[in-house]
Amino acid sequence: MESLISLSCVQLAAAIRERRASCVAAMEAVLERARAVQPRLNCFLRIDAETALAAAHLADRELERGYVRGPLHGVPMAHKDMYYRRGVVSTCGSKILRDTPATGTAKVLEHLDAAGAIQFGVLNMAEFAMGPTGHNWHYGHCRNPWDPERVTGGSSSGSGASVAARAAFAALGSDTGGSVRLPAAFCGIAGVRPTHGRVSVENILPLCPSLDTVGPLTRTVGDAALVLGVIAETGWMRELEKPVAGLRIGRPRQVFYEGCDPEIAAAMAASLEVFRRLGATVVDVDLPDFSKLSALAAALHAAEANPFHDEWFRTRPQDYSPQVRERLERGRPTLALDYVKAMQARAPAIAAFCEAVFSKVDLVHGPVVSFQTPTIAETDIATGEAAAQMLGRFVRLTRPISYLGLPVVCANAGFTKAGMPIGMQLIAPPLDEATALRAGHAFQRATDWHLRAPL
Repeated sequence: MESLISLSCVQLAAAIRERRASCVAAMEAVLERARAVQPRLNCFLRIDAETALAAAHLADRELERGYVRGPLHGVPMAHKDMYYRRGVVSTCGSKILRDTPATGTAKVLEHLDAAGAIQFGVLNMAEFAMGPTGHNWHYGHCRNPWDPERVTGGSSSGSGASVAARAAFAALGSDTGGSVRLPAAFCGIAGVRPTHGRVSVENILPLCPSLDTVGPLTRTVGDAALVLGVIAETGWMRELEKPVAGLRIGRPRQVFYEGCDPEIAAAMAASLEVFRRLGATVVDVDLPDFSKLSALAAALHAAEANPFHDEWFRTRPQDYSPQVRERLERGRPTLALDYVKAMQARAPAIAAFCEAVFSKVDLVHGPVVSFQTPTIAETDIATGEAAAQMLGRFVRLTRPISYLGLPVVCANAGFTKAGMPIGMQLIAPPLDEATALRAGHAFQRATDWHLRAPL
């Protein structure tokens, strides 16, 4: 049997259930790997080895009695440090919350616990989930396992890096403007942003409730379907085996390929050829104005982020990093009129997008970003107009989809000449995660990009 650390969630869960692997052995393997990569990647904020090993021993004793908690029994996971667990500190990547125990437990953690998953640590993230690059000026920047000088994408930076580095079998991230999709793309793994409202956000850090979503970062799309099914209380594993022949895959005429790096464009073209060989039809589609959708999303973000931070912003502004403090400052003058307009425009925008696009195709296909992975130094811009433009560039192809609340599945579609992953996204109609997961899974069965590991 191949080494435990190389198995996917689906494979490990099956090996544990069939008694081909023990929960303790899996936990020891991932803890060893986590300790090995941490000095290089800074993806963990805390590793709870003693507690996790005790839980793994208990899980093995349960198996001996014939008791299986659920589909993730004994699978080790770590999560972005914004999922609250009663009595335990969640820093949310900030200085402000580093000594504050949570008063409740996130509903998604309760679902994972019930399914048998074992949390062994918490992961680095952008401060208060406000940053698409992966920088953190309080705990140190998280680093990309394919090249530690390059960004991981954020704000779920540690989630992306740890899963790619085989230092976690799966991790929860969150996605408000792209914070699952960006780390998935830059780190070369799978990620899902579900339909807005599909997964509970109870007892997690709020950023912009109108846009916030919870999603998994995993090694494969199959793993993502398994974990997402647990936290959404909906099963998708059977959907994965359905063929993609007959699906209509939309290639956008606008936005996605404007100024797109040639290597990324070539990888997208090659991935579309894979879908053609699988029997899907590729259809060119026209998209609505993404810049308008992005501006509406920005208005929601600016207005909804500030109330949560209001007291701290007034009483301890020095405890924010300069970038987060400036972003909050920029949002504070947002007019109630702008916020209400952005909310009122949302339902018509979703309906218009579905009519214009999803009446013609089943999925929209494109890159997650149109540029190659930059270095940490190149994007270490804390404040000013240059920082605002840089941050906007990262979410140009993700934030508009957040405003529409649509589900998205991301997968690795190749590598640049520099050896960095190229992320593909499959955007589906509301509540149709099944089709995007099925297509992503079929793509991975036909390719081997997801089998490549860094380090």
